[in-house]
Amino acid sequence: MANHKSAEKRVRQTLKRNEVNRRNRSRLRTQIKKLRTALTSHDQAVSSEQLNPTVSLIDKMVNKGVLHRNTAARYKSRLTRHVNELAQ
Repeated sequence: MANHKSAEKRVRQTLKRNEVNRRNRSRLRTQIKKLRTALTSHDQAVSSEQLNPTVSLIDKMVNKGVLHRNTAARYKSRLTRHVNELAQ
C-alpha cells in the first residue's frame, strides 16, 4: 500500500480514472454490438440508423484515449463497408 500522501492521492486518481475508462469502453462496445446485431439480422434501416451514432462514439473514444486512432479508423471502415454492402 502507498506510504506517501502523494502516492495515496495517485491511487485514488487511478481508481477514479479506471472507472471512467471502463464505463466509456463498455459504452463503445455496446454501441458496436447494436450495429453488428442489426447487420447480422440484415436490417438495412436499423443498420443505417445506427451507423452515424456508432462512428461518432468511436471518434469520441479516440479523443478520450480509449481507442487508438488507427484501430478506430479500422472499425469505422469495416462497419461502414458492411452497412453499404447491405444497402446493395
